[in-house]
Amino acid sequence: MVFDIEMIKRIYSLYPERIEAARKLVGRPLTLTEKILYTHLWEGNASQVYSRGNSYVDFAPDRVAMQDATAQMALLQFMQAGKKKVAVPSTVHADHLIQAKVGASKDLQESLNQNNEVFNFLSSISNKYGIGFWKPGAGIIHQVVLENYAFPGGMMIGTDSHTVNAGGLGMIAIGVGGADAVDVMAAMAWELKFPKLIGVRLTGKLNGWTSAKDVILKVADILTVKGGTGAVVEYFGEGAIALSCTGKGTICNMGAEIGATTSTFGYDESMRRYLIATGRAEVVSAADLIAEHLTGDPEVYEDPKTYFDQLIEINLSDLEPHINGPFTPDNGTPVSKMKGQAKNNEWPTKVEWGLIGSCTNSSYEDLARAASIVKQAVANGLLPKAEFGINPGSEQVRFTAERDGILEDFEKMGTKIFTNACGPCIGQWAREGSEKQEKNTIIHSFNRNFSKRADGNPNTHAFVAAR
Repeated sequence: MVFDIEMIKRIYSLYPERIEAARKLVGRPLTLTEKILYTHLWEGNASQVYSRGNSYVDFAPDRVAMQDATAQMALLQFMQAGKKKVAVPSTVHADHLIQAKVGASKDLQESLNQNNEVFNFLSSISNKYGIGFWKPGAGIIHQVVLENYAFPGGMMIGTDSHTVNAGGLGMIAIGVGGADAVDVMAAMAWELKFPKLIGVRLTGKLNGWTSAKDVILKVADILTVKGGTGAVVEYFGEGAIALSCTGKGTICNMGAEIGATTSTFGYDESMRRYLIATGRAEVVSAADLIAEHLTGDPEVYEDPKTYFDQLIEINLSDLEPHINGPFTPDNGTPVSKMKGQAKNNEWPTKVEWGLIGSCTNSSYEDLARAASIVKQAVANGLLPKAEFGINPGSEQVRFTAERDGILEDFEKMGTKIFTNACGPCIGQWAREGSEKQEKNTIIHSFNRNFSKRADGNPNTHAFVAAR
């Protein structure tokens, strides 16, 4: 068991008293975001009302996560702190230093050969200071965190901007720099400007080809890449409850692309199902005892304009699949208008690569849905007109997908199955021919699509969409 149930129970034991103290202090019902923030104050029970967007506040996060590229300097710094062990549960994930080129086994071995010294250092220092180490090939940091460590109502920081993915399990999870992580691991307070609050009310239900990814693509189109700066985005409503847990994670993940401090959802049945499916029934039992505290007060959602600094309303029943880009993740285009937009902007219409993966869309749910289409294509003798590659989000996802025949379905269509790692999403892609810098189009399920992001070619028009 990798999660610490006793720690979670201790945190939950603080919730009733601290939330009641905060509610009395502010004199009104509380949003989920406020509940989590006030419960994690470094000082304990709230003694003052904090001004959104102005007050600097000390917090006590529950855990820390680091990826292999940023962990190196953070842990070198932690070595100077004179501590024998980290103060909070912490993990290191080797997922950034694996280049996608040929396929999983060869690419992984090549990375082990090239980065052996780094991996050995991270493994040994993690062992010395009581840090969990997820070796190369184990999975992408944020998918692994969602599967093993995230829990409703918790607060964590991570040395990667997409730490926010854990909001899919009801956390306040924030991407930080290495120095911030060191402070928390060394038992020091962590400072954050008390965020503003953006509420997103989701009504209706996803239908047709739409998916959770289309929700955040729509939000990005509304708010732009800077619209969420200094704010936490809190999703609620009947539409939010109807989403899967990994779908919620996808939405929270791309909150980084609108500049949001983080995003989150209230504890609900989809989170219960996911926690049980990933072997954390004990967390469900503990969370159910304080379930009323793991979502916003009812009055908040009845009159959200009173409690949020900004309110966005999206009817999922009317939402159309979106394709965002190129060169920016906030340029949203409904799929029905894509042909016209491509013609007007002279975008290359021949798609040369399709890619599924990254911390945004690499769950079992994502692969299963894509595989269902691939299976139908193969059964009808359709041949791919573009190359296709996938990065499973974790070894658990990859193993389960292999067990259920999903990987076999992909392989029948000639799909390249890359390592359980970030790969092309962070530019770790040795794409053949990219050095020619030819104008071309790719479409992927990642979160970012800035110029040269995936393959180093400034003329690659990368579009973000669902899997």
